[in-house]
Amino acid sequence: MTAGGHQALVAELKMRQSVERPRIIQAISEARAHGDLSENAEYHSAKEQQSLNEGRIAELEDKLGRAEVIDVAKLSGTKIKFGATVSLVDEDTEEEKKYQIVGDMEADVKQGKISISSPIARALIGKDIGDTVEVISPGGARSYEIIQVRYL
Repeated sequence: MTAGGHQALVAELKMRQSVERPRIIQAISEARAHGDLSENAEYHSAKEQQSLNEGRIAELEDKLGRAEVIDVAKLSGTKIKFGATVSLVDEDTEEEKKYQIVGDMEADVKQGKISISSPIARALIGKDIGDTVEVISPGGARSYEIIQVRYL
């Protein structure tokens, strides 16, 4: 994963442990004060939130414990590899797109970050500026020309 993705996961973990966990514990405590727990919707809702939060904390701890952090700023060259920010032109529509190839946990297409295991990333790895790649995705086959490769 990239250093930025690692920092984001660490921040989420800290927030879940130091903000969400105490908030949920307080909600459970308040719900208990309302009486009969068997018919207390607030209590059951708070316990479910607690379960989801603790599950996410465990998942984040596991991912962070096994993560291999790569400093993209130390990479260079024109060949596409993990961490590259790639500018592409769709050969059919002439639309320009820009993606950064990142780890699965930090992928977010809306922010232009695609997973290393996505069809586009798999097609791009090892290619160079000026190469054309064909990507077969659920929406059909698309052809892109690589116009820029940067490591930020």
